[in-house]
Amino acid sequence: MPEPAVQSRRAPEQLVAEAEREHRRRGLLRGPATRIGGLWLLLVLVAVVCGLSIAVGSRAIPFGTVWQTLTDTGFTGDDAVVIRELRIPRTLLGVLVGLSLGAAGALMQGHTRNPLGDPGLLGVAAGASAAVVLAIFLLGIGSPSGYVWFAFLGAMLGSVAVFAIGSSGRGGATPISLALAGAALSALLFALVRAVLITDSSTLDSYRFWVVGSLSGRDASIAWQVLPFIVVGLVLALANSPALNLLGLGEDVARGLGQNVLLARVVGIAGITLLTGAATAACGPIGFVGLVVPHVARAITGPDHRWLVPYSALLGVVLLLGADVVGRVVARPGELQVGIVLALVGAPFFIALVRRRKLVAV
Repeated sequence: MPEPAVQSRRAPEQLVAEAEREHRRRGLLRGPATRIGGLWLLLVLVAVVCGLSIAVGSRAIPFGTVWQTLTDTGFTGDDAVVIRELRIPRTLLGVLVGLSLGAAGALMQGHTRNPLGDPGLLGVAAGASAAVVLAIFLLGIGSPSGYVWFAFLGAMLGSVAVFAIGSSGRGGATPISLALAGAALSALLFALVRAVLITDSSTLDSYRFWVVGSLSGRDASIAWQVLPFIVVGLVLALANSPALNLLGLGEDVARGLGQNVLLARVVGIAGITLLTGAATAACGPIGFVGLVVPHVARAITGPDHRWLVPYSALLGVVLLLGADVVGRVVARPGELQVGIVLALVGAPFFIALVRRRKLVAV
């Protein structure tokens, strides 16, 4: 009789060993050294797009002036004001939002085991939208810095409500129950939003500026307001990555290896909520980043979430700031908001990704 018990204890460990070997065989970069090198290359690429975000815009500024503004604090002039007061805060916010949406997308797809999983499934965008509309309609708040806290509060309450509804059934907080609860709550909240917008045109005028998804019109104070939540969310995302690898083998196997499944789910959902809620509160709902970036990262690193999460975060920055720069250039002297650019470029890219290859297994 003791022999089966020994085998049952060894079976989960064997599954983990097989999964580790499979993780090392998949992806373009297949070893720790090459993956670390890939992270360094991504950091360089992030620095490049940050430089472009500061140097390129709807207003043409010579690169010499940009460099002098960055290196000489005493340099003044209209161009220096544009760089210091507008472009640098905008770039900083783009970095924070890109990190947030990329990492949140990787967590969401890992927890739901759904290749089409998006951070918005938890009702974060719907909760933030409802809170912003009510803040504008009831309190007359009309500036991004004024309703950022309402948006974040709404995102948090929406996520908590989805988790409470999704975990109330017999099976607890399963990926399917959470997705269904998120879809149901989002439909309800967006119906409330539309009801308010139909009856009040002034609320619609303020709300549509936020809902389009934009990095423009936000000063540095917004970036500092959401920074603590994003930092905590990123720490939770990185801490949750090993547990996601175990959950990918099945909840029973994860429990057999000593993993607290409920704790792993709560930490992951908390990370998704903080990251997506802060990004949505700061810039409005920005789609596509959290959906497609994890697929690109997974093609590079394979399904190991210890690498997938940081790669997704950095790729999110590259994609978001790159789209923002394109939006400033293609419509000079005006500009397209980053949410519009991502929708125009992202949808065809995602269709091509699905048609050319099967979605990498999550």
